[in-house]
Amino acid sequence: MTVAASPVTLDDWFARDLGGLHQPWQPEPAPSPEAVVVNDGLAAELGLDADALRSPEGVAVLAGAAVPAGATPVAQAYAGHQFGNYSPRLGDGRALLLGELTDPEGRRRDLHLKGSGRTPFARGGDGKAPLGPMLREYVVSEAMHALGIPTTRSLAVATTGEPVVRDGRRQPGAVLARVASSHLRVGTFQYAAASGDVDLLRRLTEHAIARHHPEAADAENPPLALLQAVVEAQARLVAQWMDVGFVHGVMNTDNMTISGETIDYGPCAFLDAFDPATVYSSIDHGGRYAYGNQPRIAQWNLARFAESLLAVIDDDPENAITPATDAVSAFAESFTRHRAAGLHAKIGLTGEQHGELVEDLVTLMATEHPDHTRFLRGLATAARGDAGPVRDLVVDRGAVDAWLERWRAALEGQDRAVDESAAAMDRVNPVYIPRNHQVEAALTAAVDGDLDPFRRLVDVVTRPYDERPGLEEYATGDPSGTGYVTYCGT
Repeated sequence: MTVAASPVTLDDWFARDLGGLHQPWQPEPAPSPEAVVVNDGLAAELGLDADALRSPEGVAVLAGAAVPAGATPVAQAYAGHQFGNYSPRLGDGRALLLGELTDPEGRRRDLHLKGSGRTPFARGGDGKAPLGPMLREYVVSEAMHALGIPTTRSLAVATTGEPVVRDGRRQPGAVLARVASSHLRVGTFQYAAASGDVDLLRRLTEHAIARHHPEAADAENPPLALLQAVVEAQARLVAQWMDVGFVHGVMNTDNMTISGETIDYGPCAFLDAFDPATVYSSIDHGGRYAYGNQPRIAQWNLARFAESLLAVIDDDPENAITPATDAVSAFAESFTRHRAAGLHAKIGLTGEQHGELVEDLVTLMATEHPDHTRFLRGLATAARGDAGPVRDLVVDRGAVDAWLERWRAALEGQDRAVDESAAAMDRVNPVYIPRNHQVEAALTAAVDGDLDPFRRLVDVVTRPYDERPGLEEYATGDPSGTGYVTYCGT
């Protein structure tokens, strides 16, 4: 493997600190790497030169064809419950952590490759990735960032110069360069706990506290404080997902981060019609990860995290069960609080005293199935006096009129003017999300060699709150009305 004179300087904190949770490994050679997209804004945020990333040396690093000097690439080890079934050894089957970089604000960030070839954790796969799913992760993760939701980010997608075949379809092979606060997962802790090595579990706990929740270090019981901090972070994250109609699709414990960032954009999608039972994943036959089930599953995952920490919360794990259970039980109150605050803001209400009005709105939407994004955005127009766009999205206009009347009374009873409330709603209700049919059309065109629809879509969804003339097609649901299905892309 070539050692690159690279535009990226990396540290190897995870590799040095946590032996036993990774295997040193090298990316597979990319015969002819080419940059497809480089994220100029993220590069600047990281203190990197985007033009240097587009240079032959930069592209070689982004595609896994070369390793930056000083980097120690590793395939991370983790376990996980996948659709409720425990797998003791998962890990980075087609990915590598190149190392960490420190941005100009002093924040440490992972640089991680996805699609860089087989590793010891590959479980029979070829370790490669086709272009379409890597571009999906790029556009959706950048849209999530623009919506203000904690997420891993996409620095670049590069093709490797060799084809990948999935489901009989030949696509260009590609590598995603992903940036995250870290790639520590609930599954990482499950793996460490299952090893029986309490020292390893303690080192992992201390590493996670130092990296993500340093306030826990000063607590009477730092591991318990870490659990409490992760419960709070995940409650806030899932509430934010729900606010924008995001369906993760594969909420396995290996896809829940300790940082509270969204990770893994495989079978994910955004609601068109509001329906809590919505499932987009081709492999979620029982609806385990349906839109409305996401809070319950998050709490279930956190219970698995708590189990993994018992041996470091107390020398006698039996004594750790009660405080750990209490910490996980706090998820429900925390999620409800964050979700209520988000919904109050989305309908222009200050404070949190309008719980019944909010609950009735959710019930109305679950009955009428309006377009989730357009309905909530349209409420600002209704606040300004034109309820037509909202009424046109439902069948039972009488029911929505009755709710609107109560809502207008609540708006008018606030200390701020209704117009100010409407403007505040426009700041939290997006016009544009990655509409599922638009994502598919852009990816299909990109795989066929036309990147213009992809670039346009990225431009649209990374400015989600600014309504712009000529982009009306990006603000509407799938005109075909057919059911949408996503696949994991592996």
